[in-house]
Amino acid sequence: MVSIHENLKNKVVVITGGSGVLCRTIAKALSFQKMKIVIINRTFEKGAKIVQDIRAEGGVASNYSADVTDELSLTEAKAEILSTYGQIDYLINGAGGNNPDAITSEESYDSQDSNNFFNLDPNGFEKVFNNNFIGSFIAAKVFGPELLKSDHSSIVNFSSMSSYSPMTKVPAYSAAKAAINNFTQWLAVYFANEDLRVNAIAPGFFLTEQNKDLLLNKDGSFTDRSNKIISQTPVKEFGNPEALIGTILWLLDFEYSSFVNGITVPIDGGFMAYSGV
Repeated sequence: MVSIHENLKNKVVVITGGSGVLCRTIAKALSFQKMKIVIINRTFEKGAKIVQDIRAEGGVASNYSADVTDELSLTEAKAEILSTYGQIDYLINGAGGNNPDAITSEESYDSQDSNNFFNLDPNGFEKVFNNNFIGSFIAAKVFGPELLKSDHSSIVNFSSMSSYSPMTKVPAYSAAKAAINNFTQWLAVYFANEDLRVNAIAPGFFLTEQNKDLLLNKDGSFTDRSNKIISQTPVKEFGNPEALIGTILWLLDFEYSSFVNGITVPIDGGFMAYSGV
């Protein structure tokens, strides 16, 4: 059982991409802390299911349909959120994901491969970069003024293991997550005197809707890529979404992390620490 963080009670947290496997787990955990949960998704119905679950457990939650890559869309959502709650205290930038048009079929160049680097669709590459990085930039820009009005506010961005050492096949995703790390540091310095801390988490390998085609065969067995990941992860398993909760609580709660700013926390089962020998 996760202990109650008194400092988080009645605070309003906006979670972009809140219906994803990882973010919906975080949303439900923060609801347990008596926080007011705001889910933002492109698809209203996906967020509505999470809100329904939270409300069924006695929590306070709302969802809004908005595109994180569209500033006007997010600004309109912000107006609705403020009309409902009157404040925004925290932002978790969880929106992201990949796109088949930005993925190579092979790990190394093959001239016969129709999905090699030279055949990648620039629009697909741009879409992945925008969803993961530009969306975080715009969300920080739109919600930032409200965060500055709150005491001890915080932004948590979503990075990835691929930000440190780019995974094969996913150049756009890797580039975007590397940009998240750098942007997190920049924002942390920029707002350091304003009582707004900015950090990120870098999840290791978790099975989600976005990566299941890369990690699971049609029969549910591990792909060669999955077996390679597990061989390089000392705990020898994929992560459970619940493994993120403790770090998120730590980064949000000023009492425990007041001097933590501008870092990206790996949550990876030892993946980064393992040399392979």
